[in-house]
Amino acid sequence: MEKTDRFSFAAFFVACLFLAFIGGTFVVLAKVFPYEYLSDAYKAGTALIAQDSVTDRYTQTDQWRDARTNDRGVTINDTDRAYNGYTLYTGGGSAYASLIDMQGNEVHRWSLPYSKLWDKTPDGRGARPDDLMYWRKAVMYPNGDLLAIYIAAGDTPWGYGMVKLDADSNVIWKYHGATHHDLDIAPDGRVLALTHAFSDKTFSEFPNLAKPFLEDYLVVLNGKTGEEERKIPLFDAFYNSRYQPWLTAIPGFATEDPLHTNSVQFIDPQLASAFAPAGGRPNQALLSFRHPGTAVLVDINSGQITWALKGSWLGQHSARALPNGHFTIFDNYGHFQDHNMTRVLEVDPSDDQIVWRYQGDEQHPFSSRLRGAAATLPNGDRLITESDGGRLFEVAPDGTIVWEFINPVRGGDKDQYIPVVSSGQRIKPAELDPDFRAQLDSK
Repeated sequence: MEKTDRFSFAAFFVACLFLAFIGGTFVVLAKVFPYEYLSDAYKAGTALIAQDSVTDRYTQTDQWRDARTNDRGVTINDTDRAYNGYTLYTGGGSAYASLIDMQGNEVHRWSLPYSKLWDKTPDGRGARPDDLMYWRKAVMYPNGDLLAIYIAAGDTPWGYGMVKLDADSNVIWKYHGATHHDLDIAPDGRVLALTHAFSDKTFSEFPNLAKPFLEDYLVVLNGKTGEEERKIPLFDAFYNSRYQPWLTAIPGFATEDPLHTNSVQFIDPQLASAFAPAGGRPNQALLSFRHPGTAVLVDINSGQITWALKGSWLGQHSARALPNGHFTIFDNYGHFQDHNMTRVLEVDPSDDQIVWRYQGDEQHPFSSRLRGAAATLPNGDRLITESDGGRLFEVAPDGTIVWEFINPVRGGDKDQYIPVVSSGQRIKPAELDPDFRAQLDSK
């Protein structure tokens, strides 16, 4: 090839590269065909790389944290003030739930690896290894049956399914939906849960929504069979409500997961009468939408949002209506103090005022960037799940810690890591069925 021909060919090749660069830039900036296909392929490839890169579950997942203390088990137990009972908890690192007494002794355990139920995710992809899964939430029935939600680290959607077990960890039923975060049981036995899945829907008043985005659903399951009876798309419900302008409060980093629904509570007739936003109408669900920062009520019959409230909380979880007409919320970021950023708030929805708060102190700092919950006990105390601290504790109305439990499990070559505690439930012994209570008493 002559020198002139070689130069011409090189110039032609460079020109083609330049035109390809200009064309690619136009496709990306204008988001025209084939942008969506290229974008989806890039996201899928990035996700696969992220999955394969998890080689240390202690430092590369959110299921483990640096242990803040060498203490393990029960460290505080004020027998005169604490609400006596068993405590059920779940934690990172494994699919199990432990029931302990007030001294921290384990009296019962339920356990079932995901691989014993399914080898795929709910949408048909290969499942993560068992050591990257755990039970995000578990709820115990009086007879020892248990409902538990599987979630996985290093995957999206991270919801993996729900199972109902008997007291011996035998399967009663299983639901292969992408359940995540929370569940509740209605008085008639129905199970309320949250699921999510990728969606390609578009919304003209919210053009910045990613495509695809993670759509959340409220599902209602038959408590006896686990069959799905109702499924409500929550972004649609929020978009079509009078609260649509609050979508502008969704931060830029959350356009792929715009609501991040993280708690659900069934509103029965008693709560519907006491909790004014419910308007006396039962069969609603109180939810927490983390990214727009709202607590909302959804009518299960119509699928419509009937009420919503934004407050001073930030990154919140665990919205719970109370018989006194107020509600509590776990405010992950709202305290703005180093190593003590988290609060639990009791809010009066009639005037949006905070009527009670717990926010830790220098001796007992309180911080959980992810997860967290607060349950009001019959004596007025709050059982608080400080997930990132691997800690459960009970706070009296005056702010005194009357019971504290720190997850005794450790990991790492120097036991420097602690699995998160992701849920807690206090059960009064007298509420248990006699046969199951006798089984516990015999241990």
